[in-house]
Amino acid sequence: MVRPPLTPEERLRGEQLGVTLRLARGERSIVEVAAAAGMSAETLRKIETGRIATPAFFTIAALADVLGVSLDRLADRVTPAVPG
Repeated sequence: MVRPPLTPEERLRGEQLGVTLRLARGERSIVEVAAAAGMSAETLRKIETGRIATPAFFTIAALADVLGVSLDRLADRVTPAVPG
């Protein structure tokens, strides 16, 4: 199955998510956080750099738990503001 290309908005959200997770990781090593979340360091590196722009929900939930970040906070950081 071939995935459709990401839209510019999806790529931007992926980059914003990556930056937010990287900041939440702080001084902890990428290996330590990835292992605690049950993934490889390379997968976490790809998420943090935006190369995996749409990671699975359970992947993000595991990272949020390990990093002590609420899913609401993550959503607020990567959801575009609705004009109103």
